[in-house]
Amino acid sequence: MTQPTDIRRPRPLRLLDVFCCQGGASMGYVHAGFDVTGVDLAPQPRYPFTFVQGDAIEFIREHGAEFDFIHASPPCQRYSRAQKIQQGQHPDLIAPTRAALEATGRPWVLENVEEAARELRDPVTLCAATFGMRTYRHRLFETGGGFTFAPPPHPPHWAPLTKMGRPRAAGHFAHYVGNFSGVAEARIDLRVPWMNRDGIRECIPPAYTHHIATAFLTARPEVTA
Repeated sequence: MTQPTDIRRPRPLRLLDVFCCQGGASMGYVHAGFDVTGVDLAPQPRYPFTFVQGDAIEFIREHGAEFDFIHASPPCQRYSRAQKIQQGQHPDLIAPTRAALEATGRPWVLENVEEAARELRDPVTLCAATFGMRTYRHRLFETGGGFTFAPPPHPPHWAPLTKMGRPRAAGHFAHYVGNFSGVAEARIDLRVPWMNRDGIRECIPPAYTHHIATAFLTARPEVTA
């Protein structure tokens, strides 16, 4: 008589995306095969995956260890040039987020803008032009929990940026920040067709996190159910 075979299949890795906004980072991880849960303090009706509304740092502390990998993108307003010009007051969330991530014992990445470089530890820079987009959008990624990754080659910035708020000029790259012009074009360029302007101007293009996810999966042994 034939005996039943115990076939152990790889289970999807669980990823936690905190400060997820409309899910640009999440989408890249999903494309790489992760089962993603997003957390944000504000409602995110456009977020396309499992969503929890709540305090991101508290969620990491309470549930972070339940996930295989954690992505965190604390709000960048404290560090951005626009907020410094406007003298806006915003809390420093990088340090407490890092402390919560380190306490989980899980591998993680902590993302922010270039202006936050002094607050980050040996970050890796990713550029949209590297992934074929018509913008630059540099973002910095600190890694921890035993995980590191290398960036792909960074191409020269040969195209000028169209000034903020104006339609992209011929031969220029776009600047998708603030009250920018060209939402439909930005959705195609950044590959985020479900987002509105608010989501696009803050999003991490999915190509960035797909690159990170691929590096993690390449270095990690297969996990079975």
